[in-house]
Amino acid sequence: MAKHSFHDLLIPHQPSMSSFTYQFDTPTYKGTSTVPTGLFINGKFVEPVEKGRIEVLNPVNGQLITSVAAGTAADIDIAVQAAKKAYTERWGLKVPGAQRGRMLNKLADLLQANADEFSALEALDVGKAFNMARNGDIPAAIAVFRYYAGWADKIQGKTIETNERKLAYTRHEPIGVVGAIVPWNFPLTMLSWKIGPALAAGNAVILKPSELTPLTALRLCPLFVKAGFPDGVVNVVNGYGSAAGQALSQHMMVDKIAFTGSTLTGRKIMEAAAKSNLKKVTLELGGKSPSIIFDDVDLEQTVKWVSHGIFMNHGQACTAGSRIFVQAGIYDKFLKAFTEHTLSLKVGDPFARDTYQGPQISQTQFERIMGYIKSGKEDGATVHVGGERHGHEGYFIQPTIFTECKPNMKIVQEEIFGPVAAVIKFTTEEEAIEQANDTLYGLACSVFTRDIDRAIRVAHSIEAGTAWINCHNSTELSLPFGGFKQSGIGRELGEYALEHYTNVKAVHVNIGHRL
Repeated sequence: MAKHSFHDLLIPHQPSMSSFTYQFDTPTYKGTSTVPTGLFINGKFVEPVEKGRIEVLNPVNGQLITSVAAGTAADIDIAVQAAKKAYTERWGLKVPGAQRGRMLNKLADLLQANADEFSALEALDVGKAFNMARNGDIPAAIAVFRYYAGWADKIQGKTIETNERKLAYTRHEPIGVVGAIVPWNFPLTMLSWKIGPALAAGNAVILKPSELTPLTALRLCPLFVKAGFPDGVVNVVNGYGSAAGQALSQHMMVDKIAFTGSTLTGRKIMEAAAKSNLKKVTLELGGKSPSIIFDDVDLEQTVKWVSHGIFMNHGQACTAGSRIFVQAGIYDKFLKAFTEHTLSLKVGDPFARDTYQGPQISQTQFERIMGYIKSGKEDGATVHVGGERHGHEGYFIQPTIFTECKPNMKIVQEEIFGPVAAVIKFTTEEEAIEQANDTLYGLACSVFTRDIDRAIRVAHSIEAGTAWINCHNSTELSLPFGGFKQSGIGRELGEYALEHYTNVKAVHVNIGHRL
């Protein structure tokens, strides 16, 4: 049982004193969380210029959790001005990398100390299982901040030999003001993927969280202050994509946009960047990832990993292994074991100890996924498991397996972003590769086999930015992550991410060349 109250002491044109308190009394977490609900600009919470609000709903029952400030173009402009001033006067290379690293480590320490509370907030407005947030999302964000804290004083250029009359070297300088737009499926983790390398490199940031899941980003803001980041270095502006997101993408003083979300929105951001100041963009977009299962697999482990690949986070993952190609010789055995495992997954209250899958994020997503399930049925695929709503309230959907799928079906070609798997039989390795590559996307893939030669051969043949062998959805923060084709531009995580948050300057020093 949970109770909430509002504390609104608003004075027009004054700093925001609005906050939201939620009391958790659940099997997995008991405690109270207070979250500021204004816009975090220049180190303080403020009310939006147009005084708008965004309702945040609980996906378990569709009821109101709270409302937060709704930023618009005017607020984005104020935040950008604050970030530019901070970057110019008290951040960037004016703060040594070692000092930036200490701040990021302090932020990680503070997040670690409040990990249970942040996990509860993710479970509340995202609907994901508390245990998954506590053991996955929050530790991942902490690890990313620590990883880039370590990089902060190791971002460096090099001396390049030319001739004896010249000293030539490169500098890797911060880009400047970075706009970060993050999705609703992994709110805090995706925030860390962008803010971590951006701050390590010395950039100032304006973050726009998803309007559906802003709570952990807002709760993190006081921790930026405690960690010692100067005012204006990190700004958080809640808002709708069509208002705040669009304004950030087309702002002439924003030097780079980092975005994770749909391919459709990624196109709009790229267009806005091109039409404004030709700002740099990194885009981590949609996927339709194939999992290829050969006859010789460890069946028990393969079933567990394939299930994790598609049903993790309720299927709401850009890398979801939603196309499952199974070789004919093991097809029947795999389908039987996969069916049994799928039926064992507990769908329900995110705060229950044994819940694996909570609700989908919103009514819109619920209807979209159910529309794809309807399309699969109409196109002639067979609902082998699931295919219906779970329960009578909220946005729960049964884990669903389709069989008898054809390559041209929408459920095979389009990203569903829900707990829906299409199982497809194949015969030869060449056939599997051809079908796996028959997609507009290229984010990830997985190959399951005991034959290491075949595993590497097939992994190299799939057009995807990440290839997993005998596992799926198993990222490492030191390895780059990003897509081929329409799954995006650029890379996140690892050293590769830092390339997208720095500009390389070549310096030529004349040491004796006279005209």
